[in-house]
Amino acid sequence: MDKKGKLIVIEGIDGSGKSAHYRRVCRHLEDDGIAYNHIVFPRYDKESSALIRMYLGGEFGSNPNDVNAYAASTFFAVDRFASYRSDWGDTYNGGGFILSDRYTTSNAVHQGAKLPDAELEAFFRWLYDLEYVKLGLPKPDLVLYLDVDIETSLARMRRRQEKTNTTADIHEKDVAYLENCLRVADKAADYYGWLRIPFIKDGQERSIEEKHAEIYGIITEAL
Repeated sequence: MDKKGKLIVIEGIDGSGKSAHYRRVCRHLEDDGIAYNHIVFPRYDKESSALIRMYLGGEFGSNPNDVNAYAASTFFAVDRFASYRSDWGDTYNGGGFILSDRYTTSNAVHQGAKLPDAELEAFFRWLYDLEYVKLGLPKPDLVLYLDVDIETSLARMRRRQEKTNTTADIHEKDVAYLENCLRVADKAADYYGWLRIPFIKDGQERSIEEKHAEIYGIITEAL
């Protein structure tokens, strides 16, 4: 009989340092000889992300709100379903440890940002039912949410784009939208019970090393 594995998610808006900390955790797990599977969403190189690429590339409109929160959520949910069924589901159902850079949690943040506060709780409930009930995706055992402020987020994204010679997608170009993502992420963290990783300590931005030590300690304790 299949046995439930462990699914841990690192979440945060663009420029939160999420992917950098994810890579650090992966290296640390390997150094410590801890077996795990790693996944990153969206999976831009897979056919299941076709609608995501069209959406973020502006083919459905140049503003994130040109595609409503519910429709856009299905684009990302389908990519996760395909990944679960073809890439890591067997490992998870066999008791393995899965570490994910973004997950169903990203829909709560990035699509919920399109909605007023009064509609968020209903959207969070709908999203939970869509992904965990209707699609049958595993619920994460732990979600680590990396907090950040909008100024730092924008500065980090600019540096990344310059370094990689890439252009911003429709989410990254819209500052008001990103501010809404931060607002909604805070509410989603409360609603779903995510664990916050603070960006600031004693009035100062925390070092990467300090945050990594906290994140890695939390993850290994949860295994």
